[in-house]
Amino acid sequence: MIFINAFLLSGIICLIAQLILDNTKLTAGHITTLFTIIGAALSIFGIYDLLIEKCGAGATILIMNFGHMLVKGGMMGFYESGIIGIFSGLLTKSSLAIVSTIVFSYFFSLFFTPKD
Repeated sequence: MIFINAFLLSGIICLIAQLILDNTKLTAGHITTLFTIIGAALSIFGIYDLLIEKCGAGATILIMNFGHMLVKGGMMGFYESGIIGIFSGLLTKSSLAIVSTIVFSYFFSLFFTPKD
């Protein structure tokens, strides 16, 4: 059942993003930022943890998970080091996602060229 939930959650979120892209003047960057903020908001209210529990990888591979990781990292840093820990916690929890994005983007740029 978790595979079906993962597929449905990812599909619905991609559908929403495509509908926003097709029917508004928002760009892909705007939509990415919007979904990151939505993921952070869901994490603040504890809803995103439930999505991860019910949908597994369907909730952890989306851009919304980046917002969730930022919030969790900030909260973890705050509990460990106070106000200053918020900023260090952001990078501690989400550094894997940031570094892997940079590395994969570099390797993809070696093999593929953009169209004009």
